[in-house]
Amino acid sequence: MTARFTRNVLHSAIAGVSTLALASVSLSAVAQQAITVGHTTSDSSHYSVGVDAFKEKLEELSGGEFTVEEHPSGALGGERDMIEGLQIGTLDAVITSTGPLGNFVPETYVLDLPFLFQNYDQARCVLDGEIGQDLLAKVGEHDLVGLAWSENGFRHMTNSQRQIKTPEDAAGLKVRTMENEMHMAAFREMDVHPTPMAFPEVFTALQQGTVDGQENPIPVILTSNLWEVQDYLSLTGHVYSPAIMLASPILWEGLSEEEQGWFIEAAQAGAEATRAEVSRLETEGVEELKEKGMTVVEDIDKSMFQEAVEPSYKGYTDQYGSEMLDRIRNSDC
Repeated sequence: MTARFTRNVLHSAIAGVSTLALASVSLSAVAQQAITVGHTTSDSSHYSVGVDAFKEKLEELSGGEFTVEEHPSGALGGERDMIEGLQIGTLDAVITSTGPLGNFVPETYVLDLPFLFQNYDQARCVLDGEIGQDLLAKVGEHDLVGLAWSENGFRHMTNSQRQIKTPEDAAGLKVRTMENEMHMAAFREMDVHPTPMAFPEVFTALQQGTVDGQENPIPVILTSNLWEVQDYLSLTGHVYSPAIMLASPILWEGLSEEEQGWFIEAAQAGAEATRAEVSRLETEGVEELKEKGMTVVEDIDKSMFQEAVEPSYKGYTDQYGSEMLDRIRNSDC
């Protein structure tokens, strides 16, 4: 009788411990929150390097409370589609170029003016300083949350028709651009036919000859395999292309102040990793593209390109004023 009673007590105790363990696991699973991060570049791209760093830092800071699920290659749509998704809460975070951002936050159009920045140091200095923080605050006024400025790099032209050394060489080409009025205005000044389309559509459009060319930084050209459908690369460096990590205001408002700090710190870690990868690819990528068969035109007359696109500045200032442009031009960077 005593032995049977003892066994029953032991069984009850073990069952109780098992129940508590299961409850603990269940609570842990409930406590974890998966953060959906989308972007349009491949899972081997500079954006993906940034997502890895963001994931590592966020999971470290939160003790595993937040996990990160990456959706690359436009799996969740084009950049404009994903930004709209942030506003309605169908995804949590996006890394995007500034191309479509001006449609939502007009103040950021200034960053898309051609030949605004002379080099990477100047661009990064401006975006990491007061001007960049002010622009992030402007993002926050338009149903979006700006976490950190990241990077694509200086944009260059590719095409399937001919070498481009001067604006006249580009005249008449149909070139895919981002859905951005500043970019399109600059190309019209060169008598190029800008054709805006979402990035996931670009490779097929180039392959089928719907457009003759496109323009992107070296990391995007390389990791998106655009060398397979483009013969010529001209190192025009006509626009510095930042990227930005955005979060959904719906996600943001559900976070504590401490948790918001984790997200900002993790986004900054992601931006640093992305910039480092851009720097690496900018150095090594051109040689790799040559090895893959692209004809690379390096002797570009940039002064002619600058002169050709200068009228686009007036179009910008007429519509948006010159305050932010003057601040960038007069900064200590």
